[in-house]
Amino acid sequence: MLNISQLFIYPVKSLGGIAVNSALLTDRGFEHDRRWMITGKDNCFITQRELPAMALLQVQLTGTGLHIYHKKKSAESIDIPFAPLSPDTVMATVWDDVCEVQRVDPEVDEWLSDMLSYDCRLLYMPDNSWRSVDARYAIDNDITSLSDGYPALMIGQASLDDLNGRLAVPLPMNRFRPNMVFSGGRPYEEDEMAHFTIAGMDFYAVKPCARCPIPTIDQDTALAAKEPLRTLATYRNKNNKVYFGQNILYKGRGVVQVGDSIAVLARGAGIDF
Repeated sequence: MLNISQLFIYPVKSLGGIAVNSALLTDRGFEHDRRWMITGKDNCFITQRELPAMALLQVQLTGTGLHIYHKKKSAESIDIPFAPLSPDTVMATVWDDVCEVQRVDPEVDEWLSDMLSYDCRLLYMPDNSWRSVDARYAIDNDITSLSDGYPALMIGQASLDDLNGRLAVPLPMNRFRPNMVFSGGRPYEEDEMAHFTIAGMDFYAVKPCARCPIPTIDQDTALAAKEPLRTLATYRNKNNKVYFGQNILYKGRGVVQVGDSIAVLARGAGIDF
C-alpha cells in the first residue's frame, strides 16, 4: 500500500521548506507554496543555483504571514505579512515566463540583500496573476505558482533509499525539495504512476523532473559537492539530463494529509534509461 509519508511547502522560492501534516490544494499548488520569490533588480528570479546562501534562510508560517530567519545567525530574522505592504506591481521573469507580481516591502528587500550579500527584492504572486504550465504536458489549462514549472513534485521514499544505498554518505530528502513523499512503493515507482488518487482527488505524473545543481547543495551549510548528481548520472541519465522525481498535475481541490493512501488507477511505461 502506498501512503503519503511527508508533505512540504516552500513559501519563498529556493528558501528553506516547511514540513506540514496537511496541505490545502489550490488552483496552483499547495497553499502558500512558492507564492513569493527573490529576484535581482531586473525582476528575474534567483535561486540557490546562483546564490547557495539562500539555503541558510529558513521560513516558518505564522498566523499572519511568514517568519524568515538565518540558520547560522539566530538574531537575524524578519516577519512578512501575507498581504504585501507595497501596492506596486511589476512584471517578473521565471525561466521563459513573464508574470505580474507585487512588491512586498522595501525593508524586507534591504534585509534580504544584507543576508545574501546581493542586491535583491522580494516579490509576491497575487491570486489574479496566472502562470500556465508547459502546454505540452497540461491536462486542462493548468497553472502554477512561482515554481520552476509545475504545481507539485512527488518522490517515493524508496527512490531516495535506493539512491542512498549507492552513496558513500546518505542524503536527506530536503536536497530534492518535493511537495509529496510517499512510502510503501518500489524505487522509482513514481515514474510509472500516470494517474492516481489521493483523498478523492485525481493526480497525474506528467513529466519526470530533470535535476539542476541544487541537490548538490547541503541545506544546512550551503556548501556544494558533486553528489548526488554524479551517482544519479550513472543510472538515471537520459539525453544528458539526470532525472529524479515526478512533476504532478491534478484535478479538484481539497486537503492532502500525511497518512493518506494513494490508489494508482493507471500506470505508464516509466523512463527508458
